[in-house]
Amino acid sequence: MGRGKIAIRRIDNSTSRQVTFSKRRNGLLKKAKELSILCDAEVGVIIFSSTNKLYDYASTSMKSVIGRYNKANEEEQLLCNPISEVKFWQREAETLRQRLQYLQECHRQLMGKELSGLSVEDLTNLEIQLEMSLKGVRIKKEHFLSSQIKELNQKGNLVHQENTELHKKIDLIQEENIELKKKVYYGARNVNEASRSLTAPCTISNGFDLDTPIHLQLSQPQPQNNAAPQKAIELGLQLH
Repeated sequence: MGRGKIAIRRIDNSTSRQVTFSKRRNGLLKKAKELSILCDAEVGVIIFSSTNKLYDYASTSMKSVIGRYNKANEEEQLLCNPISEVKFWQREAETLRQRLQYLQECHRQLMGKELSGLSVEDLTNLEIQLEMSLKGVRIKKEHFLSSQIKELNQKGNLVHQENTELHKKIDLIQEENIELKKKVYYGARNVNEASRSLTAPCTISNGFDLDTPIHLQLSQPQPQNNAAPQKAIELGLQLH
């Protein structure tokens, strides 16, 4: 069965009224929080119970919400009355002038000027404020320096890695140069040996050098016995 409708009227039973108030109050505050988050709205809720207990919620601060409401309400009223609008802007200008004067005075006091009119408590508060400001400056400075140191360390590591890679490349190049020198040396040696083998003298199997010059010498004619020719001549003569 569906849930029945509840009549929107005052609940007579005090216990039921208190339970309903607690449930709906929590639901209202939850919805106000969701509205401020989802829609980026500035929301303020003020609740007074029947027992005069205060329950409130503000997305920023209740003072800011109320101030903004009052200002918007005044501006709405000023649109209907031009004279009131002039007075409103005069008050706004005076408020801003006083605010500027106060800030200038605070600035001079922070710089160590116009301190004669301050009491001991004011000077103590000023000292605390300066110490807090100095602490904030030191924290910001340390954070900035640590960031720079971290960045420089990262750059140093990168440079170290690059140097390592370059040293490896140099070692490889040196090894390649050594190999090339060896190849060139042994190649030249082989060429020299080949040229020597081509120009070396040819020898025969008996061990004599073919390119060695041969010296020929005519021997003197040996004296022969001319007896036989002489006899032949004599025989020829006789035949005639």
